[in-house]
Amino acid sequence: MLRQFLGALGVLTTLAPDRTVEVFEAIAIENPDENTVHSWFGLLIRVEGVVITLAALRDGRLYAWLMNVTGIVGAVLLLVPRLYEQMAGPLVYEDPESLEWNEHLTDGVRVIGAVYVLLALLDRRRRNGE
Repeated sequence: MLRQFLGALGVLTTLAPDRTVEVFEAIAIENPDENTVHSWFGLLIRVEGVVITLAALRDGRLYAWLMNVTGIVGAVLLLVPRLYEQMAGPLVYEDPESLEWNEHLTDGVRVIGAVYVLLALLDRRRRNGE
């Protein structure tokens, strides 16, 4: 079930990278209209969607690797949520200093991190036949 969900998410991300950024901005940024996304970021989102889709379809090493990375990223988000803001701003936006992050973003990032860790652990358990 998780693979199907990730596959669908990958397809949506691949087909609508700009919409994906818009949803992110609506949740995470207080002033999205005042910021410019890097011109190449849509392509990066699209590539991410393709990798997620392929990994979900294959359920082999690529999927296992993706889930391991998801767990590691989740642990970082859970333990150091402010690091997300420090990294995401320059990665996504041309002028990250002008960003006004949503005041509840830190809590949301922690929740996402916890979910990522849980999903990675559940998948590892499934792969180990437990």
